[in-house]
Amino acid sequence: MASQAPIPTKPLKILMLHGFTQSGPLFYAKTRALEKNLQKAFPAGISLHYPTAPIRLLPADVPFAVASSTNGESNGGGAAEETDAWAWWRRKGDGEPYTYEGIERGLEHIAEVLKTEGPFDGAIGFSQGGACAGMLASLLEPDRREAFEAVYPTGGMRYPESFEADTGYNTSTIHPPLKFAVSYSGFAARGVELYKAFYEPKIKTPMLHFLGSLDTVVEEKRSLALVEACENSEGKVVYHPGGHYLPSSQKTYVSALIGFIKEIIAVSEGETKKEESVDNMDMPF
Repeated sequence: MASQAPIPTKPLKILMLHGFTQSGPLFYAKTRALEKNLQKAFPAGISLHYPTAPIRLLPADVPFAVASSTNGESNGGGAAEETDAWAWWRRKGDGEPYTYEGIERGLEHIAEVLKTEGPFDGAIGFSQGGACAGMLASLLEPDRREAFEAVYPTGGMRYPESFEADTGYNTSTIHPPLKFAVSYSGFAARGVELYKAFYEPKIKTPMLHFLGSLDTVVEEKRSLALVEACENSEGKVVYHPGGHYLPSSQKTYVSALIGFIKEIIAVSEGETKKEESVDNMDMPF
């Protein structure tokens, strides 16, 4: 996915959403190589922001296989790691369709980060954070609130109040639409009316998807459901030959991410320049 798009001329700000059992600092530690590569690729500046999810997990919430996979290392006796394990929600159910306990709290925490640390150009998420990145992109799109209102009477989730901003005249979102989103081993919340409005109508925000061909934590069909929930997803799926992790240093996959961001920002900056040139025109009146 090499790109000849120009290098952005303005600094970028990206929200980094960690996976189940991780934390902001742990996700930062696991993606230091990615951050260094991005800083080289975007000399105008790029800052990555790593919030920690609000739901502290108990040892009983953390299956060994998931904990060792998402943290990227063995858990030995691992009590310290387990006490620093967090989530955007708790998954309920023995199989799909799952429900997500605490999702409103997780989204409310993200909304607070948007208000206090934003605005952000895009979001990158891993695993549960990848699912969050898709949901976040969806929630910030125009008319998404109407989609939630349409399905609420039949069992759909309410549009999160934490994302509503009263402008004095009407209700809008607390943050502009994201320019892009990226999911590593993410997934869609499938099969229940409750979460339908996140994905119908399809997510219009450009989204890149990375899938591990040996991922045994998130089934491929769950990740592909998020791909299918996005408009214009052709050519925006990258497979790496590993498991449930974010490839932060392998050149092929880092280049795919950089190329995607450059292309999206080039389009965005081009549209901004067009608007500015129209604003600066001398009108014949």
